[in-house]
Amino acid sequence: MLGLFSSSTRQVPQTHALPQHVAVIMDGNGRWAKKRFLPRVAGHKRGLEAVRQLVKTCVRLDIKYLTLFAFSSENWRRPPEEVTFLMGLFMEALDREVKKLHEANVVLKLIGDRSLFNEALQQKMREAEQVTAHNTGLTLTIAVNYGGRWDILNAVNRLLADKKDTVETISEADLAPYLSMPDAPEPDLFIRTGGETRISNFLLWQLAYAELYFTPTLWPDFDDAAFEAALTSYRQRERRFGRTSEQLSTDKGHA
Repeated sequence: MLGLFSSSTRQVPQTHALPQHVAVIMDGNGRWAKKRFLPRVAGHKRGLEAVRQLVKTCVRLDIKYLTLFAFSSENWRRPPEEVTFLMGLFMEALDREVKKLHEANVVLKLIGDRSLFNEALQQKMREAEQVTAHNTGLTLTIAVNYGGRWDILNAVNRLLADKKDTVETISEADLAPYLSMPDAPEPDLFIRTGGETRISNFLLWQLAYAELYFTPTLWPDFDDAAFEAALTSYRQRERRFGRTSEQLSTDKGHA
């Protein structure tokens, strides 16, 4: 069974003045704190405020999907005390934020390998998803212990486990339902804060045709004005999906 949305390599998706799906790597919390002679954890706390504001703005603008890279599979390499703090902050955020998200009609989804989290945190994650599952507004997806290569390998292994006796070759249509976020359109706009200009193993499959936007703004400083700058850049892009500019002009003329 296919997911609701098809891959942009198989068909040309509809485009809009505003992105329908925004994906973000929230980089720069530690550097934000260091500039202020604060411990790194202070930057993570302040970064949570930036998340709250961005969610509110996406709801106001009627952006349908927002996906945030909160903790990568590589982040376990950070100092143990920082990892412990981040796990505690994540637990606290689930306790404090889910009710607000539910009241705002937001659907919360969590993607990534949960097996390394303790059972208490895994239970909180399940409960958060259940509480918001029937909402109809913004879909907020948080990637935790997530990696793009893990996502693809996990999808392949699940597909083979289900269909190893019936599938000789694997197509995009076969694989799509097994990837993370099968019922979401591929991201239109990818934003990375903090000045780095790489994707860092985030949504490798799903970002194939996303418009990439990199900004030196550190994540805790990423406010509505910074988001509007990203949206302005997006509006100025020509999204061809393999077509020519002339074909786009013709299509617009026929619209």
